[in-house]
Amino acid sequence: MGTPENNTVKKDYKIVRTATAFDCGGRCPLRFHVKEGKVIRIEGDDFEDKDNQLRSCLRCRALRQYIYHPDRLKFPLKRDGPKGSGKFKRISWDEALSEIAGKLKEVKEKYGNSSIFLAMGGGYQAALHDGMFAMIRLFTHFGGFSTHYGNVSSEGAVYATQTQYTSPFVGHSRPDLKNSKLIIMWGWDPARMISGSDTIYNLIQAKEMGIRIVCIDPRYTDSAVVLADQWIPIIPGTDTAMMVAMAYVMIKENLYDQAFLDKYTIGFNKFAEYVIGKEDGIPKTPEWAEEITSVPAETIRDLAREYATAKPAALMDCQGPARSATGELYNRCAMTLTAMTGNVGRHGGSAAGGLMGIPYGHMFFASRIPPPYRNPVETGLKSVRGSLDLQLRFQARCHINKIFDAILKGKEGGYPFDVKFAWFVNNNFLNQLGNANKAAEALKKLDYMVCAELWLTPTARYADIILPVASTAEKTDFTRPWPSGPYFLAINQVIEPLGECKSDLRIAEELADKLGLEEFEKYQDEEKALKFLIKLREDSRKNIRNTKEFWEKGIHRLDIGEPYVAFKEQIEDIENKPFATPSGKIEIFSQRIADLNDPENPPIPKYLERWEGRYDPLSKKYPIQLLSPHPKNRVHSELFLIDWLREVDPHVAWINPVDAEPRRIRDGDEILVFNDRGKITIKAWLTERIIPGVISIFEGAWYDPDENGIDRGGCVNTLTKDAYSPGGASALKSCLVDIKKFNGGA
Repeated sequence: MGTPENNTVKKDYKIVRTATAFDCGGRCPLRFHVKEGKVIRIEGDDFEDKDNQLRSCLRCRALRQYIYHPDRLKFPLKRDGPKGSGKFKRISWDEALSEIAGKLKEVKEKYGNSSIFLAMGGGYQAALHDGMFAMIRLFTHFGGFSTHYGNVSSEGAVYATQTQYTSPFVGHSRPDLKNSKLIIMWGWDPARMISGSDTIYNLIQAKEMGIRIVCIDPRYTDSAVVLADQWIPIIPGTDTAMMVAMAYVMIKENLYDQAFLDKYTIGFNKFAEYVIGKEDGIPKTPEWAEEITSVPAETIRDLAREYATAKPAALMDCQGPARSATGELYNRCAMTLTAMTGNVGRHGGSAAGGLMGIPYGHMFFASRIPPPYRNPVETGLKSVRGSLDLQLRFQARCHINKIFDAILKGKEGGYPFDVKFAWFVNNNFLNQLGNANKAAEALKKLDYMVCAELWLTPTARYADIILPVASTAEKTDFTRPWPSGPYFLAINQVIEPLGECKSDLRIAEELADKLGLEEFEKYQDEEKALKFLIKLREDSRKNIRNTKEFWEKGIHRLDIGEPYVAFKEQIEDIENKPFATPSGKIEIFSQRIADLNDPENPPIPKYLERWEGRYDPLSKKYPIQLLSPHPKNRVHSELFLIDWLREVDPHVAWINPVDAEPRRIRDGDEILVFNDRGKITIKAWLTERIIPGVISIFEGAWYDPDENGIDRGGCVNTLTKDAYSPGGASALKSCLVDIKKFNGGA
């Protein structure tokens, strides 16, 4: 196989191999064509082995508009009007950093380090210039800080996998899908959320091989359109009821793998007692589930039989249904089905669990820049290691979906800190967390706020100082994909930073000087620092031997032989390689949860009804369930301003004609979507691709309230609740609303 042209100079331009580091399910290798210091064209992977080529998504192909968009922030800004007004004036870096340093010293002296709050997101995920880790290191040197706990995307899945496996690496590498005989896409739409750059290609190959694919979702998704042999529509929030009923069929018809359960799991007998009704007197039959889910009993019975007998079979649950008031129970129940069918640790099977990550080429780095710093504000607190008790995590932190509630209420509201100074990095949390109107109220009342950003986002509009950040194309770094890998990507600097933009790492280093933190380690020699980081991690050290070649090729593909299979080692040798759970086995019953004695957090997976679902009494007032899936034209709220991408997929609400007709809503009408938390306007798209009683609005559109408080930007989180499940899932998918045709008034 020939070597591709790398970072080469053509007649009048050069090609630079690089990548993105967005908080996206893919990591796309890219080739930037650069002429006279400007990007003129972007192409994708040109790897000669087509089966292993990583095909770039439309987001990456639109990056030229992202880099050169006229609204990019290029200079430091200081607020020059009321908070949230968006009025700023240009200032120098020296003035900005001097003011910030002075405010930090003042707050520390008056209120202590716990009043300094670091709001961190995953907007940029790479090794060296990651703003989250740069600011953690800086504020730790300064005496500590307060922050939040939990992952917006996956905390329900994390809790579930910690419960049953004690590992988040529950996925197989994508080529293993072709070893399946049945693939169930449960709440999974990889065509939109890019669940690995190689996922759709492998799924299409699986379909072409004749492997049957079933989609279970309230929406007939893009993935279902392309891939599914069968679409099973289901009422949102009722997935576990259907799973439990499938378990009932397997138990009653003796279709489950008793030998596997005996050898590798504990607690199945307790789960079975619940399923057959011995625990509560209610047999969880398909007819019982039909009343809850709207899925016909015979459909449930057929799928249960097919899944139990089509060995191997891959049950691909996802994080979407897990972002709900019952999120962790959905993933726990899916994992229990995979154990009942003996599909864990088996080629062509799956361990479920929602995260679908593999340890090779995963996005998380165990250590960025050493040494490992411990936050002084959290020193001396009880360890959370191995515990499923969320209260231990909240000793010094707030839940991520409660950030703005914590800013508003502080210690009087039961939080462990009073926020006086906040630094927002790698996120647009006003837009992306629950209850945007409450978030705006909190930021208006916040004493002082700094935002490091590329754009004047809804969050940045409330800052006192905005610091302009360089884009991926304007810095050198390296990154890894999630969830499927396995490969490493070089981020070669393509162009010089626009205007006066700086990376978050450089911002931290310059602010450290202003604060007099002489011990703060600096990394001016990026090449040396990146070589060190590559050597720091065992998996990159043993694979990337030639760093010069790595930077030239822009990608290092790992040769792992056969597809990676989660927990294969445990299943092949449980005696010597047990699971990391207290029992050493898959824990269908969790004693750790039982010890918490919380009826809302049962020790076995169950179907529970919680707030703002189809059967909440509130549904009489707000009868429509709101879903907020990932868009295909944005990475959350990133890329929202890019015209090419807006044209590809306009921001509209999916509404079934059954719900539209009595409200006299026609296709293309502007509608008002509302509940007690807020109101938004958006255009209606009438379609039978969504079930009645449900509306779908893609997350990430920018919050833009008018003088009447109506969000004209169509930000779905204006409507969602700032709450979380017992397992810590940000419950953004448990939300009730109503809709009506918008007449221009309030």
